[in-house]
Amino acid sequence: MSAQDLFPLIKVPAGWPVPIIATLAMLCLAVLDLAGAVAAKEWADNGNLRALVLGASSFLVLWWVYASSLRYAELSLVTMGWIVMLQVGLLLIDRWKYGLELPTGKWVAIVVVLLAQGYLLLGPSAASPAASAG
Repeated sequence: MSAQDLFPLIKVPAGWPVPIIATLAMLCLAVLDLAGAVAAKEWADNGNLRALVLGASSFLVLWWVYASSLRYAELSLVTMGWIVMLQVGLLLIDRWKYGLELPTGKWVAIVVVLLAQGYLLLGPSAASPAASAG
């Protein structure tokens, strides 16, 4: 019995467009990663065993969703979108839950980095070498 028999990859309906699948995958990955990060913080701060178990479980599910998403969308697209959403979520949680105050210059730097990552995700792509050779 293989691991794929125990944990089959998630399948989506055949008619779903790839951008919708990729966006849903990115969002799910960011939420699962965010949950795991908050659980890790709670475990580190309070030694809460429940947070440890929930965090570890969220990361196991995260890798299952990640592997499943790669059947439908490009590795770089899914990964970058996930990281961008995760960064925004972590900044908001640090600000609202943990009271982190960042100076204006750091917020400007964060916006510049997020815009650059957005450009990497959504900006024009170079033609493939095979397409430009013909």
